[in-house]
Amino acid sequence: MVPGMPTLKLARYRVEPSKAVSLSDWPPDDDGGLAREEGERLLERNLVAMDELQMKFWANRNRSMLVVLQGIDTAGKDGVIRKVMTALNPQGVFVHSFKKPTDPESAHDFLWRVHSRCPAKGEICVFNRSHYEDFIVGRVHGTLDKDARKRRLRQINDFERMLVEEGTIVLKFFLLISNEEQLERLHARLEDPSKHWKFSVNDIRERAKWPEYMRTFEEMLGATSTEAAPWIVVPSNRKWFRNLLVSEAFCEHMNGLRLGWPEPSEDLSKVELQ
Repeated sequence: MVPGMPTLKLARYRVEPSKAVSLSDWPPDDDGGLAREEGERLLERNLVAMDELQMKFWANRNRSMLVVLQGIDTAGKDGVIRKVMTALNPQGVFVHSFKKPTDPESAHDFLWRVHSRCPAKGEICVFNRSHYEDFIVGRVHGTLDKDARKRRLRQINDFERMLVEEGTIVLKFFLLISNEEQLERLHARLEDPSKHWKFSVNDIRERAKWPEYMRTFEEMLGATSTEAAPWIVVPSNRKWFRNLLVSEAFCEHMNGLRLGWPEPSEDLSKVELQ
């Protein structure tokens, strides 16, 4: 088995471009037919492979990678960063989270603040929540009408296509959990003092909008999964499987680049060290 080569059938988790989406097609407690012990072993294999793959990516510096993590509260975005992305050298990896726009940001178009955070060649940037928040929040809370929603989704597609054409790999992961799993995770935050910092009373208000969030996610996934930047739906009730699937997709894309170590810019054959 080649280190870092995918084991899961990743195609089943990709959202087909230009197709209506029903999240019921992806059971949140999916385990890919693997036992937890096997899944965790494969994850550790991938994490080792990711280290070398990233080093080659950084050394060549001819492409960049943007990793987008989206999902409802408690879906596990922080967990993916903590368990999967920390396998990478932090010198070439950046994480950014888009909160409510500031006044200066609101005075520009909604993608203005995003572009400057995109990765340079050789870099990997992780968006823990992303430019999609400017669609999701407006859709759920009713501040965007139908025409505005369609316009934003079209602009997002244009933006991501431009990034891809300029050499950025765009990996988009939608972390999917069940309603029951979210409730359990919120209870865990409320009952554990060490997790109180993660809990907000607003989480309860947003949880009441669960059906509207699901409809919003389905619209988002169906409209913005493209050939250039497809979405991957990650069943996330089982944290070990969530992490494995993200690592598998990362390794698939990196291996697909077939990167070797770059040739030195100088002739090193005659160098003598004393």
